[in-house]
Amino acid sequence: MERTTFNVRVDSVRDEAHGVRSFSVSRLDGQPFDHYEPGAHIDVTGPSGLMRQYSLCGDPDHRDAHLFAVKREDASRGGSRALHDEVAVGSELTVGAPRNLFQLAPGADEHMLVAAGIGVTPLLSMAYRLLRQQQRFVLHYFARCAEHAAFLPLLSRAPFSDYVKFHFGVAREQLDAVLGDCLAGAREGTHIYTCGPAPFMERVVAIGETRVAPEAIHLERFAADPAPAVSGESAALDAFDVRIASSGAAVRVDKDTTIVAALASIGIEVDTSCGEGVCGTCMVDVVSGAPEHRDHCLSKAERASGKVICCCVSRATSPVLVLDL
Repeated sequence: MERTTFNVRVDSVRDEAHGVRSFSVSRLDGQPFDHYEPGAHIDVTGPSGLMRQYSLCGDPDHRDAHLFAVKREDASRGGSRALHDEVAVGSELTVGAPRNLFQLAPGADEHMLVAAGIGVTPLLSMAYRLLRQQQRFVLHYFARCAEHAAFLPLLSRAPFSDYVKFHFGVAREQLDAVLGDCLAGAREGTHIYTCGPAPFMERVVAIGETRVAPEAIHLERFAADPAPAVSGESAALDAFDVRIASSGAAVRVDKDTTIVAALASIGIEVDTSCGEGVCGTCMVDVVSGAPEHRDHCLSKAERASGKVICCCVSRATSPVLVLDL
């Protein structure tokens, strides 16, 4: 599967917060970008040659440019550091077409957006759309302090200021109480969206599930953490067969081989990006068999259904897994 990419020029670079820099890019061919829904992310290949995923944080109805923000990571393997140190106005990059596993729920009566740190980026894109559609929403933004809050000037003035509540310097032992207050107004028909560090999102989910149904809570991860097993899911087999529904071709997936690599060995390429089960590029429909999910992008309902699998990390609990390829 060929991945769609665009050559782009960096039109502006802004320091949005301590260690956070935004980049606005436009296509070198002068064409507008394709339509995308808020919550989407793109692959960005920087000067280091490393590809990383970043959420689009601009107005999704403005197609002349893509805006994404990068937090400089102290333990960077070269991705964020190269973008911060080597990219300036006029630099050229390669970006992929937007992908979205974190969409606004159609038909929701109200939207509660809960961000921590750099996790505000996909939620900012959602806020643009909700404002334009005049839907009910609130954005709760948690940060260490004002200096660490990205896009603070933008969010502090109209039209966002009436919808954004800032929470700076909340101590760990106070977090549950503050989140409880934030989500206290959630009721049937409310959907909750969260993005930020994994421990923060876990608390949002845990508290949110006391207010709304689990399927009304949506989250976006920036990096892989140990994936929880689905209740009742059997242990993965050390080796299993993957069969292609369209041709009947089959390949053995050994203990130390991914499904992606096994398929590539028989000439079947599955598009991948992050390699950690975060971005969703390698999702494939399951015709039959039982996946063991090790991804971080499928919803609880999708994981429980067993109808889709992320081929870069997940395994099988059945001897044969038939994929819709």
